[in-house]
Amino acid sequence: MARQRHGFYDTIEYIGPRPQKPKKRNFFGGWVILVIAVGIGTWFGRPLVPMLKATQQGVSMEQAELLIASLEESTDPASHLAAAALAYTGEGVTLDDAYYKIPYPNGDIAPGKGSAADVIIRCYRKLGIDLQQLVHEDMSANFRPYPQLWGASAPDPHIDHRRIPNLERFFERNGETLGASRNPSDYRPGDIIVWSLANGEKHIGIVVPGPGNRAAERWVVHHKETPVKWEDALFDYKIEARFRYPSGGAK
Repeated sequence: MARQRHGFYDTIEYIGPRPQKPKKRNFFGGWVILVIAVGIGTWFGRPLVPMLKATQQGVSMEQAELLIASLEESTDPASHLAAAALAYTGEGVTLDDAYYKIPYPNGDIAPGKGSAADVIIRCYRKLGIDLQQLVHEDMSANFRPYPQLWGASAPDPHIDHRRIPNLERFFERNGETLGASRNPSDYRPGDIIVWSLANGEKHIGIVVPGPGNRAAERWVVHHKETPVKWEDALFDYKIEARFRYPSGGAK
């Protein structure tokens, strides 16, 4: 039998590292990293949102001062309340709704601190109306109709007026209660707005004009985050109630 010879074109043996199978891309891994990155960015970016919104709206204390001067020319107490609210945005108040023992009547916590309810209390005091005393007197004579949410067995002049549900009940009993309209033209400067937030808590603010050439718009002054805001946020939350106090005034 003839011997088979290896020719020139026989297979050449490959010397080197063993070829590796290409790895499959981990589709989910990339998305997980992206989701985590977006989440971190969102979380740490949250404090910037109000600041960016205010910057985009372009409000300034110069615009506030022009509106304040115009509102104070009116004989309507509601316009004076709106002027006081605009002035309050320049006072540098940080958010603090803690319990403090304060004098009575005309008591107040430290001027650099405050809550959403303190916007209402302090602005009415500019009109010579002490809601601390008025709420306390109404609760002392009519304790049961007020919300029983804090386990109190009697009125407490240190905190009752600084609780939004109590202010809401006081305005219901003593002011003019208006419908929660979605029509901006139904609102006027000096209206008190009570919102219901997504977490079930209540929030409160004062209707004011918008700045500059937006003065015909209905903006609000409120203290949900620090600092106190003058912004186009009337319909940002669910409006639960609207009041005018004292009732009446210019239409």
